[in-house]
Amino acid sequence: MSTTRVFAARLVGCSVFDPNGDRVGKVRDVLVVYRTNAGPRVVGMVVEVPGKRRVFLSIGRVTSIGSGQIITTGLINLRRFEQRGGEVRVMAELLGRKVRLRDGSGEAHIEDVAIEETGLGEWEITQAFLRRPKTTSSPFAKGPTVFAAWTDLVEKTGKGESQSATQLVASYADLLPADLANAMLDLPEQRMLEVAEELSDDRLADVLEEMPEDEQVDILNKLDDDRAADVLDQMQPDDAADLIAHLTEERGETLLDLMEPEEADDVRFLLSYAPDTAGGLMTTEPIIVSADATVAEGLALIRRHELAPALGAAICVTLPPYEPPTGRFLGMVHFQRMLRYPPNERLGTLIDPTLEPVQGDTSAAEVSRILASYNLVSVPVVDENHRLVGVVTIDDVLDYLLPDDWRSTSDETPRSFDDTSTAAIPTKRAVRRTSRGTR
Repeated sequence: MSTTRVFAARLVGCSVFDPNGDRVGKVRDVLVVYRTNAGPRVVGMVVEVPGKRRVFLSIGRVTSIGSGQIITTGLINLRRFEQRGGEVRVMAELLGRKVRLRDGSGEAHIEDVAIEETGLGEWEITQAFLRRPKTTSSPFAKGPTVFAAWTDLVEKTGKGESQSATQLVASYADLLPADLANAMLDLPEQRMLEVAEELSDDRLADVLEEMPEDEQVDILNKLDDDRAADVLDQMQPDDAADLIAHLTEERGETLLDLMEPEEADDVRFLLSYAPDTAGGLMTTEPIIVSADATVAEGLALIRRHELAPALGAAICVTLPPYEPPTGRFLGMVHFQRMLRYPPNERLGTLIDPTLEPVQGDTSAAEVSRILASYNLVSVPVVDENHRLVGVVTIDDVLDYLLPDDWRSTSDETPRSFDDTSTAAIPTKRAVRRTSRGTR
């Protein structure tokens, strides 16, 4: 992404293009969320598509901002834009606000704000373009302008006001998802729900993945169907399947129908497996490439910032197609082995010949033994036609092994995998109805 500082007002009207160069819409506004001790974080843009429909474009789907155009990673979700709690529209709500400068030089109004990339895929407001009050009574005169860092500004608030959920969310902005989940669990129930409403979809998805199942269900049941589906879209498919399995069948079907078709298909597929099998534990989003892909291409895929470390430890090599269920599974290439070979080496020559995949109905006990015996962090899962359908990672197995309430207790022992008692072990997906089948 470009690191050029861009002023929000100049983005309005800019064309948005997909990777093929086709124009999909134009920018109408920029969405941000407030944080403490840092400028507001950009979460996305409001884009107008043909038919005058306004939709949301996540900043994570933007690969380039500059030269009067926006480039995205792919298709835009055409669901009509609805502003979430905690989100602030720069053009509609932020510009024109009165602020005070910390240096004591007085007050001013915000006329524009600059957004800047501060990390891979992370943008925030770093600077404001301000106009001070007029110094003359002339109706044609305007006050002087000044640039200021966002951290040098203070928005005026009344004394004695209680901290809003928006302010509370801002104070949690720098917490890791697991820490934020714990902080929310310490809040009164109503306050926790207010904070959940204020979080962006992707942030709430990350937090829900770190919460006990009862709290996950309570929060999701308080969200309207559209918002709940948006949050599930942002979750890992296996975590979304876990959560939907704990809802009523009617609500689960409703949310699956509202989810993005590709995400919903992954979740339905996972729900077709028994909970204590490799299929019930796996994720359907490993890195998959052809045998002709090079080491350089593989390392580039592993570098993606949104990729979980366990999924980045190895790359799956298959015949086409390259989306689960793939063509015939050929093998896995470990990250460390790629580092030992030149960038132009073909991954098909680096496949680990000792690593055998497991079937979707392989027991969780057997999967755990394979991971432990061969010091692996993931194991591939194939169907009866030897097509790759997913991978089970070490964190999936740990989540299964630990007690159901492990997030709130630390003195219980992990579940036993004694072959004589495995069937009686309660699992994180034990509530899933076997009658659902493939739903």
